[in-house]
Amino acid sequence: MQRLTLDRLAPFALLVLGTVLGLAGTDLVLPAIPALARDLGGTPAEAQWVLAAFTAGAAAGLLLFGALGAQQDWRRLLMVSAASFAAVSLAAACVDSIWLLIGLRFVQGACGAAAAVFAPAVIRALFQGPHAVRALAAFGSIEAMAPALAPLAGAALLARWDWRASFAVLAALGALLALALRWQAGRLPERLQLAADGSYVRLARNRCFVRLALSHAFSLAALLVIVFAAPAVFSRLSDAPVRAFVTMQMVGITAFVLVANGAGLVIERFGALQLLRLGSLLSAVSSAAIFGAALLGMGQTPVITVLFVLLCTGFGFRAPIGFHAALTSAQGDDTRAAACIVVAMLLTTALGTAVVAPFVDSGMAAPAAVAWLLACTAAVLGWRTAAPPAAGRAA
Repeated sequence: MQRLTLDRLAPFALLVLGTVLGLAGTDLVLPAIPALARDLGGTPAEAQWVLAAFTAGAAAGLLLFGALGAQQDWRRLLMVSAASFAAVSLAAACVDSIWLLIGLRFVQGACGAAAAVFAPAVIRALFQGPHAVRALAAFGSIEAMAPALAPLAGAALLARWDWRASFAVLAALGALLALALRWQAGRLPERLQLAADGSYVRLARNRCFVRLALSHAFSLAALLVIVFAAPAVFSRLSDAPVRAFVTMQMVGITAFVLVANGAGLVIERFGALQLLRLGSLLSAVSSAAIFGAALLGMGQTPVITVLFVLLCTGFGFRAPIGFHAALTSAQGDDTRAAACIVVAMLLTTALGTAVVAPFVDSGMAAPAAVAWLLACTAAVLGWRTAAPPAAGRAA
């Protein structure tokens, strides 16, 4: 990777914190959902809306910041995002109505979406070619830790205080991020190379971008459909379902981190297109293997865990390259492109999870079938694409 000077490290670290903070809006609060429903007089179904509202708000915020980022100073937008996220989080910690909390969660999700939009464009401004792919891999590796570690922190906060503590921590972290962004504003790139005449309509007409964006979104959704179904499936298959799920998550994340961070080195030898295709193929094969094992009655937790590691390995090969290639194909409209990619990931995962929800009590067959379909679609879309621009050997 290019020399990691303070001028590169500071914006990279701030963007990581901002993106992880947005993810923590769901994962840190997750263990407290039953408690807040009880304390606020809500039902379990209403408590699920606390999660869904945040996701819906995040999707709206991604599209909003994606459009504003091409017109306004991105540094100011990121500071406003962090400060407003802190204020809304603090307000959420003080509510006494679950429906008021649901409304605030939508606003909180929208406010916290800016870092996910701006991070790819800033990383591409700080690093070039394969170095940008490696930086995106490091960025994604840190992001991958949030879903594994944040629920543990949320559970510790809940055991020590109550559900309001998670929102108070989010408020404090958001305020610290806003202050850090103001303090380090001089180290942040003033201008990003963005298309002045870009639009969501133009992106929708860019067939190369649409194929690469959907390929990346479907590939991640294939993995997350398995993850979201695993707790319910493991509760039937294991005497210690929580431990089995945590084990699967940790070994899968470890595989992803190791492979994703090594992908930048492999690109220089084999080329980005070959690695993208290898990752897509491995994802399709491993999800098919999980489906086959479930159908044959071999879908026990150790088998699923081993095959899940292969699925994470496949995504690790293709994730940094696929995301970078999709951004590059947007021809400078990085903020809108990043927003579209993340929204596609959210919507595809939500749809896949909803489809398999009625069948998770029967085992891993239905989730694995949907994951296989998603992975195969991702492979076909990625296979039809020419060599990802600016990510190959010569970049």
